[in-house]
Amino acid sequence: MARVIVLFGLLCLVVVTIAAEVRVKRQDDDQDPDSINVEELCKDRPGDEYFRLSTEGDCREVVRCDDAGENGVTRLAKVRCPTGLYFDVLRQTCDWKTNVKNCDQLGKPRKVLPILKTDEPICPEGKLSCGNGECIDKELFCNGKPDCKDESDENACTVELDPNRAPDCDTNQCVLPDCFCSADGTRIPGNIEPQQVPQMITITFNGAVNVDNIDLYEDIFNGQRQNPNGCQIRGTYFVSHKYTNYSAVQDLHRKGHEISVFSLTHKDDPNYWTQGTYDDWLAEMAGARLIVERFANITDGSIIGVRAPYLRVGGNKQFEMMADQFFVYDASITASLGRVPIWPYTLYFRMPHKCNGNAHNCPSRSHPVWEMVMNELDRRDDPTFDESLPGCHMVDSCSNIQSGEQFGRLLRHNFNRHYNTNRAPLGLHFHASWLKSKKEYREELIKFIEEMLGRNDVFFVTMLQVIQWMQNPTELNALRDFQEWKEKCDVKGQPYCSLPNACPLTTRELPGETLRLFTCMECPNNYPWILDPTGDGFSTK
Repeated sequence: MARVIVLFGLLCLVVVTIAAEVRVKRQDDDQDPDSINVEELCKDRPGDEYFRLSTEGDCREVVRCDDAGENGVTRLAKVRCPTGLYFDVLRQTCDWKTNVKNCDQLGKPRKVLPILKTDEPICPEGKLSCGNGECIDKELFCNGKPDCKDESDENACTVELDPNRAPDCDTNQCVLPDCFCSADGTRIPGNIEPQQVPQMITITFNGAVNVDNIDLYEDIFNGQRQNPNGCQIRGTYFVSHKYTNYSAVQDLHRKGHEISVFSLTHKDDPNYWTQGTYDDWLAEMAGARLIVERFANITDGSIIGVRAPYLRVGGNKQFEMMADQFFVYDASITASLGRVPIWPYTLYFRMPHKCNGNAHNCPSRSHPVWEMVMNELDRRDDPTFDESLPGCHMVDSCSNIQSGEQFGRLLRHNFNRHYNTNRAPLGLHFHASWLKSKKEYREELIKFIEEMLGRNDVFFVTMLQVIQWMQNPTELNALRDFQEWKEKCDVKGQPYCSLPNACPLTTRELPGETLRLFTCMECPNNYPWILDPTGDGFSTK
């Protein structure tokens, strides 16, 4: 990654109790410091929101309100970012100093909230109250545009608060193959006994496919490593556009790997993704798919998955776009490390876990889309001895891994955590650059794969293959004839072209840049980009 973001969840928290009567200094630019007590400071403030007590001094230190003190006394839990990092109060995370631009802000802007819970109704049936007491239709809340004069109808739109949120899981209505849910996310599809469930492992890669990583992919997926059903092991590639060699993507698809999209521009502003409009997500993801289909010559409609850059989920707008464009699944939402991992689920009903990270912009409404949830990995060296630590979602975000030996322990411990509980799919999610940073990482992963393939109940499959099994849960003793996993079982042969076109292209969207587009197809007129994804030229209105 060009930039490493240290997630707030990876920090060690130090709780400091401060009596409610203690005075706290608050510094404003336009007025003298005033003092307020902790109870007042914490009034109507979410317990998971971190803020500064002063803008003077150290930008590393923040606090949050904690009402778990003795006798109900509110206290402040203090957090200090590691050396070299500052706390970003808008994104609620520690980040490199150069990336944090709000050290002069005490906290997130306070928004006016609607009045949703009252002892007696204050609005007619079918209407709800804005923060100022104005009543508007319930369906206008959280629709993406302010309808209240104080705009409060767009300020309580989380999975828990959205008045039009998806209902809780109802297993009488939610039935396979089209719908799957459970109250806590841990139920096995088909209610199969764990011992009869194949332990699926998904290996995924994010980013451009090119000469920097093709050798790694060929080393891992060498055509000789086979699942217990006799078919080659597979991976899933979330492909970003810039610098991608589409002839290499075409060959990955030919060999049976799954190609999904990771956006067209991969803009490095996380807020662009969190706050993106329907049209932003349409241009980024449908545009990326159009480019891959055209220049990697993928014509079978198999590009059905999405992963958001930086895992910054775009809320309901992203998922509305996905449903309209026939994307089947998203693979961006993370689930906090728990004793039992979570199975993928559909979003017809409410997601079965808290919105973890992702700027808390998970979809709150009902959507006909699968969520291939990213279960956090347990990164402890010795889970039987080490104290509990927050999990990590990408393998390369497990910052404590410094050697191949540590990496191997992480792989085996997390395998056992899934295998010995409900056998939810184990996701190993990588950036190729991390695996290539040390030869021992690559060697340890291959060693782990070969060790797992020595069993008769472990399968390395794509995201789509996980969904196919969940839609038709099949016990281990019948998996050899499971037809959905037999497609492109043992692919041989040569790439479609050995000498792809190396098209030197420009676009007015990226002035001053000349980029090579490697493809077996004909060169386009322009370098494909957000306003011209085919490269044929800009349409005029």
